[in-house]
Amino acid sequence: MKKILILGGTTEARQLAGQLAARASVVLSLAGRTESPVAQGVPVRTGGFGGADGLAAYLREMRIDLLIDATHPYAAQISANAAQAAHTTGTPILALRRPGWQPVEGDRWTQVDTVGDAAQALGSAPRRVFLALGRQEVTAFEAAPQHHYLIRSVDAVEPKLAVPDASYLLARGPFREAEERALLEKHRIDAVVSKNSGGEATYGKIAAARALGIEVVMVGRPALPDVASAETVEALAAIVNQFGVDHFL
Repeated sequence: MKKILILGGTTEARQLAGQLAARASVVLSLAGRTESPVAQGVPVRTGGFGGADGLAAYLREMRIDLLIDATHPYAAQISANAAQAAHTTGTPILALRRPGWQPVEGDRWTQVDTVGDAAQALGSAPRRVFLALGRQEVTAFEAAPQHHYLIRSVDAVEPKLAVPDASYLLARGPFREAEERALLEKHRIDAVVSKNSGGEATYGKIAAARALGIEVVMVGRPALPDVASAETVEALAAIVNQFGVDHFL
């Protein structure tokens, strides 16, 4: 069987692995940032490769026939390493590029480029802010200690944020609009900081903020390598199933 390496960490990566496992030998690679990842259903490799050179060495050693980048839309460095390693080794590469959300009528979005910009965009007056970000990114808000922060993450934020007023929730999505609305109301949130992840699993907070008239500070997506891609699991699986791995060799 042909060998496919999927760089994952998203729900879609797990779904894609399941769809392709019947016709190829699939290995799903996880960065290891989540302490208790969801069971994947295929062989899993955990941890980094050591940059593009390390990934290239792995592709050669394991004789990978197809590399699929199904990482988070904000995993720009991993995507760059994947494109470079694929080019270096001559390994075919496909990417799963989930489309971002678009503002609709009623949304109050303030769009910024970086998480640091988001901290500044909150302004100087104290606010009650829901940080819907990864635990590695919330430290940027130590630069704005005047706000109360509600921080939700899959794993505990350690060390805690060096601000005087912060609350922490441990939870794993998906989060539905009704649940998110109740959360925002309970904590009297007046601003949400989010990355434009796209997809349905985490859109509930965006819809809830719109319904409540709450501002969303939306962190834009980073630039990603220009490689052949599809927007959905179904579309990408169809490409592989229609043409077969040999088509990309």
